[in-house]
Amino acid sequence: MMENLQYLTDVVGPRLTGSPAARRANEWTLERFRDYGLDAHLEQWNFGGTWARGPMWARMTAPRVHDVIAASWAWAPGTNGKTLQGPVVRIDASAPESLAAYHDRVKQAWVMLRPPSPVWNTDGPLMAAADSQRQREFFRNFFALPPNADSATRARLQQFSNDLPFLLRHAGALGIVLDAGKEQDLLNMSGSPNRILPLPQVVVAHEEYAMFDRLLRSGAPVQLEVNIRNAMTTDSVPQWNTVGEIRGTEHPEEVVIVGAHLDSWDLGTGATDNGTGAMCTLETARVLAQSGLRPRRTVRFILFTGEEQGLIGSRKYAEAHAAEADSIQAVIVLDNGTGAVTGQALQGRKDLEGLWRAILAPLAALHADSVVDRNKGGTDHLSFLPYGVPAFNFNQLERGYNHTHHSQSDTYDKAIAPDLMQASAAMAVSAYELANLPGMIPRGGRTAGGEGQRQFGGATNPLRDGAWVAASRLVSTRGDRGLRPLNGLAQP
Repeated sequence: MMENLQYLTDVVGPRLTGSPAARRANEWTLERFRDYGLDAHLEQWNFGGTWARGPMWARMTAPRVHDVIAASWAWAPGTNGKTLQGPVVRIDASAPESLAAYHDRVKQAWVMLRPPSPVWNTDGPLMAAADSQRQREFFRNFFALPPNADSATRARLQQFSNDLPFLLRHAGALGIVLDAGKEQDLLNMSGSPNRILPLPQVVVAHEEYAMFDRLLRSGAPVQLEVNIRNAMTTDSVPQWNTVGEIRGTEHPEEVVIVGAHLDSWDLGTGATDNGTGAMCTLETARVLAQSGLRPRRTVRFILFTGEEQGLIGSRKYAEAHAAEADSIQAVIVLDNGTGAVTGQALQGRKDLEGLWRAILAPLAALHADSVVDRNKGGTDHLSFLPYGVPAFNFNQLERGYNHTHHSQSDTYDKAIAPDLMQASAAMAVSAYELANLPGMIPRGGRTAGGEGQRQFGGATNPLRDGAWVAASRLVSTRGDRGLRPLNGLAQP
């Protein structure tokens, strides 16, 4: 598995959706699935347009000369071969009324829309109470709609947020300056062809952004010059999800989906977001295919693209397979970095608590058996929920994930091999047991009821021994060079 992750990140590299590297990743994972004995293919979907990062530089020229650590936001234009120079201004753009007061100041200026983000390190010492309060106030004031706002007000402010870059361009702004919101000069990245920006948008290291803010508050003028050479198309282009499957022996038309997204942002090499999840999915496929176990239902492994631009690849897949939704037993996804799996979030399905406790019981020795009543967002399981499919994203240890993801520091060296082998074991156990349940899990919005609880969530589970075998083989065979296998699992 670690060799696969190293190849994906160091050789294929960053896999921005729509890029040649994303296609290479599709083709390589297709061959890996086939090497492991799975039936595999690529499923095409159409993407709204490509964007490629070009060279850029940013420099503060007043009150002193200083090279700024910065990157262009994705799906933002460049500067058309020009160097755009102007003052930096900070405005209140929280509502149309506040923006109107700054209309004349933004012309030919680089615009900061918010004060600096509170930055903290969750892996370090606890924050002081004052810092914690400051953090809560910041997010309440700048990332939440007003409390008790009616639906019309909420809709108006949401529309204003969407329109803001266009309003700034109309007012003559040079571009927008964003705070990366991470410590130690780390950058951040996002963007989507669903929201192509009309003017340059530059994300700068938090330390730079905070310096701009201090200078402006002290009365010192700040001048910034920026040159960006991006390339963007608006034509629809084909993209692909990589699909491999182990056909079920008794109910091949019923499917368990095991997935992760293969695409990444392009500042780093997409190791923890989400090369780790993708390679754990690939490893789970290898283990189950080569274990000799034969699941009753089909286990389908999907490596989605387009996740970073708004779950597009998985949404397209779920839409294309909507007629099969009632035949999808469940979807399980891994997309929270390199940390070990701690268990499962119920995603609002409290009726399935007994089921998940039974499924994860064989993983108690790996500390992967917790079940919590929690909804998780931000990744591909969400695409299946509107169709009533039970869909889940594993809980994982954080391991500094929020600091490195979407940044230039998201690289192979952040991966923790034992944690990833443990996560692969959790995926293998879960997939195999879901595929071998005596019946189909009730669809979303319907509760299991008494009989369902007895059938799916009882204290005993006849499938547990088989799942334990799968996990044991995972952590004890074909270890990567230099990687010590995990201790054996405690068979229930």
